[in-house]
Amino acid sequence: MEAFLYSTLGVAWAEIGDKTQLLALFLAARFTQKNAIAAGIFAATLLNHLVSAWLGVWLAENVSADMMKWVVGLSFIAVGLWLLRPDNDGAPDSRWLEFGAFGATAMLFFLAEIGDKTQIATVLLAAKYESLYAVVAGSTVGLMLANLPVVYFGNALMKKLPARAVRTGACVLFCVMGVLTLAGGGLSLPH
Repeated sequence: MEAFLYSTLGVAWAEIGDKTQLLALFLAARFTQKNAIAAGIFAATLLNHLVSAWLGVWLAENVSADMMKWVVGLSFIAVGLWLLRPDNDGAPDSRWLEFGAFGATAMLFFLAEIGDKTQIATVLLAAKYESLYAVVAGSTVGLMLANLPVVYFGNALMKKLPARAVRTGACVLFCVMGVLTLAGGGLSLPH
């Protein structure tokens, strides 16, 4: 349950103001089929985060525990600091739009997530918790929580979110996770 909760919270928070959220806004403005956009985001995220979490679990199983502690701890801190930098990517190439709402969304989201902060966070969370399904479920739910309101409520919502404050909060969350990992205390929720 801990892996699911931290994956959901970490990815949802990290996603606010991210380029994929801007992509969701662009697609919602371009296509009227909001449910198809939502389904495309879900499909792309599930596939991308499944591969990412698998890599994280594989790393945890094949790299020494001491080395993983340092890699994961320092990487959490690096992702936290990376979150302070806002994304400024523009709209996608219009040739992708010919695939319709679902197809364009699935392809564009999958590609946009490659090397993205939330993908890296998913790898790290899976490495830390060694729980493929809980991390995939949590990171997918987190990404959907951050993007579905943008798809359905669009510009009005984006104007009200304090993007800088959200990025700072996400930075603090990931840095704390990194420090706790390096200290060996981990992150524990009361049972």
